[in-house]
Amino acid sequence: MEEDIYDRSVELHTRLKGKITVRGKQEITGLHDLSLVYSPGVARPSELISKDHAKAYDLTWKGNSIAVVSDGSAVLGLGNIGPEAALPVMEGKAMLFSQLAGIDAIPLCVATQNTDEIVAIVRALAPTFGGINLEDIAAPRCFEIEKALQDIGIPVFHDDQHGTAIVVLAGLINALKVVGKHMADCTVVINGAGAAGSAIAHFLLQGTGEFSAPRNLIICDSHGIISSTRTDLTEDKQNLVAITNKENMEGSVRDALMGADIFVGVSRGGLLHAEDIAIMNKDAIVFALANPTPEITPDEARAGGAVIVATGRSDFPNQVNNVLAFPGIFRGALDSRAQRITPAMQYAASKAIADLVSHPTADRILPGPLDPTVVPAVAKAVAKHSK
Repeated sequence: MEEDIYDRSVELHTRLKGKITVRGKQEITGLHDLSLVYSPGVARPSELISKDHAKAYDLTWKGNSIAVVSDGSAVLGLGNIGPEAALPVMEGKAMLFSQLAGIDAIPLCVATQNTDEIVAIVRALAPTFGGINLEDIAAPRCFEIEKALQDIGIPVFHDDQHGTAIVVLAGLINALKVVGKHMADCTVVINGAGAAGSAIAHFLLQGTGEFSAPRNLIICDSHGIISSTRTDLTEDKQNLVAITNKENMEGSVRDALMGADIFVGVSRGGLLHAEDIAIMNKDAIVFALANPTPEITPDEARAGGAVIVATGRSDFPNQVNNVLAFPGIFRGALDSRAQRITPAMQYAASKAIADLVSHPTADRILPGPLDPTVVPAVAKAVAKHSK
């Protein structure tokens, strides 16, 4: 089945020769139309904008446009494939912005993996767009780029970090309701210390008035538990040591799972087995989000005692899909002309997504990725908290 999907996707891309296009909103049928949309009439909108740059939001596409920027260094499931190979993925992202949120999005795949150069490129492009969605950029470069661009006057959002964290929290809010636990009493194990894993850890630990931080959070990488005794940690992982692993545990991800309540995997497929889940606390929650092969299959996780299992796949229940977050987040940010996307806006998005499932069950803790109620709800919540 999967091979058929891949083959059909190649056929589709070959036939379409790109999945997006640009069309004018005003048909040009004669010289009068031409004089309005171009010379000489266009001079007046340009003059007005030159006196007040904010008028670009009213007189151009700026107020409804996003640049999807990638260097192709960390494409989900494919790795560092470069800008040309990343383009089909970014086109797909642009389609989702358009179809789900009515946002005009342009994929921009850049031929550099240098932090300073990418920052300079985005700064130079900022006047054209209402927001920047950073996509599939490897850690730690993605952290550095996003941080450096928070002062450009338009929201800059790295979806692989924050979009994932927002949807994970939304799923956990409802999963905890189903099993009757509170986050403040739980130990969370995250496997994967890259962009997504680090963002999820920071997001959960930051907490807010309504969402408590977990009792303990342990994060693991490919070498095991991140602890103060490790001598091989990058600067970003050293920073994680300061806020995670309160008991300074050492060992493997299996050691971390002993007595844990929640597992979140953003790492590699086939990592765990039923016996690994069996050593977790009763009514365990397992988010196995590696794609296309999860860290553990839902059947095997349940065999080990997990009550709720989520994956990144659409053919299993409880798909954790960033499409639940980013279209609505940018819709709300654009509508409110937000200059940045704050933690308060992100938490509001998580709550809005969770609230759309009024009666969560073990097999339904999140709305479907194409549920038409998601974008309006998230956009409204985000805009409300942008002030």
